Amino acid sequence: MRKLADRIERLHESQTIAMARLSRELQDQGHNIISLSLGEPDFDTPKYIGDAAKKAIDDGFTKYPPISGYADVREAISQKLKRENNLDYKASQIVVSTGAKQCIANAVLCCVNPGDEVLVPTPYWVSYSQIIQLAGGVPIYLNTTIDSDFKVTPQQVEKAITSKTRMFIFSSPCNPTGTVYSHDELKALAAVFAKHENIFVLSDEIYEYINFVGKHHSIASFEELKNQVIIINGVSKGYAMTGWRIGYMAAPQDVATACDKMQGQFTSAASSIAQKAAKAAISISTPDRDMMVETFRKRRDLVLNLMKDIPGWKTNTPEGAFYVFPDISYYFGKTDGSTVINNPEDMCMYLLKDAKVALVTGEAFGDNQCIRFSYATSDKLLTEAIARIKVSLAKLK
Repeated sequence: MRKLADRIERLHESQTIAMARLSRELQDQGHNIISLSLGEPDFDTPKYIGDAAKKAIDDGFTKYPPISGYADVREAISQKLKRENNLDYKASQIVVSTGAKQCIANAVLCCVNPGDEVLVPTPYWVSYSQIIQLAGGVPIYLNTTIDSDFKVTPQQVEKAITSKTRMFIFSSPCNPTGTVYSHDELKALAAVFAKHENIFVLSDEIYEYINFVGKHHSIASFEELKNQVIIINGVSKGYAMTGWRIGYMAAPQDVATACDKMQGQFTSAASSIAQKAAKAAISISTPDRDMMVETFRKRRDLVLNLMKDIPGWKTNTPEGAFYVFPDISYYFGKTDGSTVINNPEDMCMYLLKDAKVALVTGEAFGDNQCIRFSYATSDKLLTEAIARIKVSLAKLK
């Protein structure tokens, strides 16, 4: 068999995407699968955003845009950061990419050398570790638990820093846990990193708007740390624009310039039409976004209430995003007579087979006790999914 490059052999497939693919295959075979594996809002993109895209086509925005994005789009992002987050970034410090995932890859590839260490609190979003390793970096995992609301402490961070530490990467609100760091918690973390000016802090804020505890706080808001922070955001989650593929970065000028150079050799600019749609999204405050957030809040409460009746599942109360990350270790060692549950992957495969519900193993996120449950779907499907799960779990002895 012909050998491919070592880097692709080492690279793991995203398990969220893999589970979604498996769900579709089973659905195509006629199985009634409820898929709760992808982090994708089930709402349509608001009409005013689609109208802006149509206008962009009519106005002839069909040529190559500048690598980092149209000047007016980057200026709109700059104004958004000032208006909503009280952060000062020039348009030249903004890089628009084909999704927040590309922003993260750009930043890591531009800042991390082979052998550099990157601190990653667990659980983490699935692609962090793979992107770090693709850059030749070494992920250093900082373990958290459900009892601490999956939050890392300043003491853990300080203890993990070495002469090789180059970056700290985290998300708030967090995928997969829904954890939201408060202003004071971020301030305490910022105080640690301010003592280490050579460490970049990559702050993934893609779930900024899906926040159930009030105003979003960014670690970039602490002046002593601003020159170290790389903000990652986008329009996919807050505006139901996953398919439009627009993410953006706000970063120190040298990092933004480097990412423009990197992106120029990979994808060049993001879609011209999608950029104009994204500009409309972030420039106008509408009831659509608030409605989506309130719907997600109600779904979270519904799911947590229904999960109370599941013996052995341990949950906390997520404060953002649209996930619950229950600890299911109570079932380890139990069996239905043919399948033994030894880990979260076993549980996910068992529930897919027996309950016809697709979830994602916590091991994909660096956690060997939990599974991820996405509630980005209707109340009816969520209620049915949990009812099926209860029946399947009752078979395990």
